[in-house]
Amino acid sequence: MASEITVLDLFAGAGGLTAGIHAASNRFRTVGAVEWDKSAAASYKATYEDVPVFAGDIKEWLSLGNIPRADVIIGGPPCQGFSSLGKQDVEDERNDLWREYANTIREARPKYFVVENVAEFEKSPQYQQFKFETSVDGMLPEYDFRSAVLNAADYGAPQARRRTVIIGFLRERGFPGFPEATHSADPKANGLLSHVTVGDALRDVPRDPDKDHVFSSRRTRFLGREYAGTFTTRDLHWSRQYRELSLKRFAVIPKGGNRRDLEPYPDLMSPCWTKHKTGSGDVMGRLHWDRPSVTIRTEFFKPEKGRYIHPEEHRAITHYEAALLQGFGPKHKFVGSRTDIARQIGNAVPIPLGTAIGRLLAASL
Repeated sequence: MASEITVLDLFAGAGGLTAGIHAASNRFRTVGAVEWDKSAAASYKATYEDVPVFAGDIKEWLSLGNIPRADVIIGGPPCQGFSSLGKQDVEDERNDLWREYANTIREARPKYFVVENVAEFEKSPQYQQFKFETSVDGMLPEYDFRSAVLNAADYGAPQARRRTVIIGFLRERGFPGFPEATHSADPKANGLLSHVTVGDALRDVPRDPDKDHVFSSRRTRFLGREYAGTFTTRDLHWSRQYRELSLKRFAVIPKGGNRRDLEPYPDLMSPCWTKHKTGSGDVMGRLHWDRPSVTIRTEFFKPEKGRYIHPEEHRAITHYEAALLQGFGPKHKFVGSRTDIARQIGNAVPIPLGTAIGRLLAASL
């Protein structure tokens, strides 16, 4: 009988990467999770009741000294300072949280570790510093790692999301490789399955949000504070009140369209769109039924933030639809305000990508 594989989840969020790992094999057992965002930690605890969750700063957790041994460490340190979105700031203190990840490796002594981050991470100074720490002169000389930019759509997620994935290993065990892609935009040429599309993911979702009444009816307590919840994934099909201007815009944006379809209607154009004809066409864009979605970010409920309008309905996608596009299953639980939960969904690792990584590690162990 195969032995269990213990896992430690850092920067755990609502547990997306844990969900993927657990879906890969019932051999995985999570022995601890660390997450500073209290509502996300509450979601994690609601979903994984038996897992000890530290809701606070990882530096404080490390200072307590009670670090469990684990076969695998997983996690995605915050990446705002070198994301391609918005103003980049390589001095952002959140960029240095990889050091706490490295400190945890030194204490927990895993056989493998997995780091997930934005595609730009490979080009950052922090990446090079992390690489140095696995050299003979660094703090982790017995470890090494490889990195690759993987697209979640190539692993069965109904979402095109390119992320840097680092797989670290004890040198004596060797590099286990990266998970092989299972899906492709051109399956006949590659002998793979077709990409999973928005239509595949949202096929059975009611066109009209039908769970508004649930939000105000659920309350839960976590670490002495009251939050909205607990909600299942299906409970997240909430509507949103739109301004009349937004509704007029939705009405003239056709299937597959975006803000450029508003140009014949000056009264529907934002001043910044009128002045700047270039830039992202995904703003105020409709998702395509027959393709994977764009990357689901933390403000997917705001159509002015990207291609987040429903393929046909005159609204942005709901929290439920976004969760499905991330691959969350029906038993996952969420706690917090609507903004909190949107952040938890958008920050998660797509579950099918986590599952592909989990299968690789289970085979290696």
